[in-house]
Amino acid sequence: MLRRNIHLLASQSTRAGFRVSTGTARRWYSAPTLSGNFSSLESRDVEHFATILPSTSILSTFGPFNHAVEELAAYNSDWMGKYHGKSKCVLKPKTVEEVSKILKWCWERRIPVVPQGGNTGLVGGSVPVHDEVIISLSNMSKIRKFDPVSGILVCDAGCVLENLSEYLAPHKHIMPLDLGAKGSCQIGGNVSTNAGGLRLLRYGSLHGTVLGLEVVLPNGEILDQLTTLRKDNTGYDFKQLFIGAEGTLGIITGVSILTPAMPLAQQNILLALPSFATLPELYKLSKTYLSEIISAFEYFDRRAYDLVCRHTGRKALTDEEVGDSQAFVLIETSGGKAGHDEEKVNALLEHLYSMEGNPLINSGTLSQSPSQFQSLWGFRELIAEAAGKEGKVYKYDISVPVSEFVNTADAVRKQVGDKVKEVVGYGHVGDGNLHINVIADAYTKEVEDLLEPFVYKVVSKHRGSISAEHGIGSMKPQHLHYSKSDVSIDLMKRIKRLFDERGIMNPGKVVPM
Repeated sequence: MLRRNIHLLASQSTRAGFRVSTGTARRWYSAPTLSGNFSSLESRDVEHFATILPSTSILSTFGPFNHAVEELAAYNSDWMGKYHGKSKCVLKPKTVEEVSKILKWCWERRIPVVPQGGNTGLVGGSVPVHDEVIISLSNMSKIRKFDPVSGILVCDAGCVLENLSEYLAPHKHIMPLDLGAKGSCQIGGNVSTNAGGLRLLRYGSLHGTVLGLEVVLPNGEILDQLTTLRKDNTGYDFKQLFIGAEGTLGIITGVSILTPAMPLAQQNILLALPSFATLPELYKLSKTYLSEIISAFEYFDRRAYDLVCRHTGRKALTDEEVGDSQAFVLIETSGGKAGHDEEKVNALLEHLYSMEGNPLINSGTLSQSPSQFQSLWGFRELIAEAAGKEGKVYKYDISVPVSEFVNTADAVRKQVGDKVKEVVGYGHVGDGNLHINVIADAYTKEVEDLLEPFVYKVVSKHRGSISAEHGIGSMKPQHLHYSKSDVSIDLMKRIKRLFDERGIMNPGKVVPM
């Protein structure tokens, strides 16, 4: 029977941020060769940057700064310890004018640069391939304005996502996206990677919620399209090119984004399913019964559930309630009137529990308080962390038809066999995004060769995407053809050359040049 009072361990906050783990075994990774007639960074370049920025905004192994290599380590590596660069200079501008002056100099000198936000990515997009100059947006963290009537927020690109959410809370608004890395990721990086996250089902992608951008182009020109207009049909919509471009066309310095009103009532339900086979019908019924209040529909398999229990000691359901369940879903509702929403939720649950013969669910639990609501979400968000505690994780972020979620994960399990410790699957049913985490004792070329391009071939068979929300970075350019046609890739290359003919912007990322 459905429990109306759940007894979970005290809610624990999810990771507020990511830290680079020194001493972590490196994943097998070969940096791509950069194509371009680039200049090496020299002392005179750093001296020029010192005329633009205060000394506190520069980290460099060059004189007169002479910082130790270790002081640049957090910027030269990703949080997983997979990607490692050799940048000798990190710049932290505070204004768009400073970014413009830096890029103008780098353009003239043909010095490659890497824009970096919170550095929470998973595909190496914000880490140098070699020794490019890193331009960190972390000092650009001002909220420029907010209109409580329209809900439109204008802010610097370096604003941390969680800080924006906290700013909006007293104004009864929320950010249209929510991510596990919200305590560290920055809105500019979110936009540059077209981050998806947990709220996409309800509020859509950033291609729809971002209204305007301020971008510094590779040659230092400032493209000011920081409009707050909902409707602007005056020709080409340039901002769409920068959303998801991962800093290869320019550096986003300002964002105008539409924020939704804060829901007055929220609930979530965790349901245990006998098998994945019942999930598609459950999803259809949930959309029918919950209609406009459904805001998330998350899936994770039994292996993912057990992984969280094993490494955190937390349980979302009792062992008896879990039984032999093989799949779990977390459904969130967000609406404007608690009574109305509860009526819809109860109607769905009554229907599910009245089904005879082949029930769609085994058991479930319904949140009854804000702490229980957060605790159920916390369980879901702990999957990635638990995987990291189990071993070294190969992460794949793909889009395939929902009906193929379990088949895709099973195909990967069969491919790797006993060469790895575990393969878990979880994701966002509402947008067809499946995350496959392959956990091994160590990062090795043997395991990598088993997985790539196998995973991408499986995706291609279903006309899916090799990157649903993490981006391409330096991990996947050579595999782009599994999702894009030759014509599409050629157009991407031509757009890249049009904006950045010298190729200085985040070289080696996204487009296989």
